[in-house]
Amino acid sequence: MSDFATNVYIISAPIILGLLILEIVYCLWKKNGYYKFQDTVANIGTAIGNQSVNLVVAAVILKSFEWLHSNYAYFKIENTWWSLALLLLLIDFLFYWFHRLGHTINLFWAAHMPHHSSEEMNLGVGLRASVTQRIFAFTFFWPLPLIGWDASTIYAMVGLHLLASYWHHTRVIPKLGWFEKCFNSPSHHRVHHGVNPQYLDKNFGEFLIIWDKMFGTFEEENKEVCYGVTHPPRTWDPTNIYFQYWLQIWRDAVAAPHWIDKIKVWFMPLGWRPRGLDSTKDYQGSPGYTLHEQVKFRSKQFKGTKPYLVFQVFLGLFFMYITVNTNIKGIDGEVLLSTQERWFYSVALFLMITAWGGILEAKKWSVPLEIFRLLIWGYLGGYVFIKMGISEDWFAYPNLGLGLLVAGSILYVSKFFRVQNTEGIQTSGMPIRNQTSTESS
Repeated sequence: MSDFATNVYIISAPIILGLLILEIVYCLWKKNGYYKFQDTVANIGTAIGNQSVNLVVAAVILKSFEWLHSNYAYFKIENTWWSLALLLLLIDFLFYWFHRLGHTINLFWAAHMPHHSSEEMNLGVGLRASVTQRIFAFTFFWPLPLIGWDASTIYAMVGLHLLASYWHHTRVIPKLGWFEKCFNSPSHHRVHHGVNPQYLDKNFGEFLIIWDKMFGTFEEENKEVCYGVTHPPRTWDPTNIYFQYWLQIWRDAVAAPHWIDKIKVWFMPLGWRPRGLDSTKDYQGSPGYTLHEQVKFRSKQFKGTKPYLVFQVFLGLFFMYITVNTNIKGIDGEVLLSTQERWFYSVALFLMITAWGGILEAKKWSVPLEIFRLLIWGYLGGYVFIKMGISEDWFAYPNLGLGLLVAGSILYVSKFFRVQNTEGIQTSGMPIRNQTSTESS
């Protein structure tokens, strides 16, 4: 990957994290209730999982775009201010149609739905991401290397495009007047995340809002927004959040009596059901609901969860940074982690965020999983310290300190995290009108 592409993603990370921390501090100071602890941890957890998977996605996308550019490009476009501005405009236009299709067709909604599954609206929601969306999104950008832009430039500009859309996920910023005539804004994007009937499937623009105004999908924010999806996940487990809708389509495909419907269900509009199945069981085609009808999902968690997970989240973000940053060098001057090692670290990250989800729901299985992943991270952290020259060997002070940190965390989990020792409330997480339903989502 070129220095341009690498630098975009390295610079973006601290900006995103810094804005998130600033908004959390501001919202706590104002006591406006815009952040809920469980939802925020789930948002960060899904982001960590997404970043780990993007290691593979980036490699596949870059190779395929390099091949298209080398063999079939009409021109070789140099990076100038005007060519980069034009590229950003084309990315935004193509993304509008990908985003719109993502709210229309089952297959694409399955990839996009995790981002909409939070029932809050804050910069943490901007982090909530699917592990499958990026690979789908890049399939819409294949004309760009054919036109003449090289793969690394496209990848970098997509990163800038994502950064430019991150700040939209907030309730802190009000309407912005003249700015909103052409550009997307927090107000416009709040509408996009709404399940109010008049807000469903509106405002798909990411950088510019003009595409929505041109193609009839624009809606003004004129009443308070109710956030989420029409069938909420009702869990903090990132795997369930990632794959809820994929599983629903799969179940319909398996149960469909007609073979053609087993294939069609993936490519049909949201809410379509195969022949012979209960047509009243509507996964994502309902008319939405309002704040009056919404019951947000909350779960009982182990007592002592909040201070423990706040600390572990910061450690988790540090390990994610080590895992995904290919610019970090070891003491020998070589790249710190090989590709195979990054995959192994990514698996460990998934164990970590899965354990977090279980802890937030006071699941008995989360305790042994958390202890297991702490032991793994103790070893992986010590290995990194040695490769970076922070520790000379396994018995140097930094590694001994890391060992004490792991041991202390295990003692904390063992002492406090018990199924009979919980706090908080448990809610159904279903709209009032659907609470008598026994359907699973």
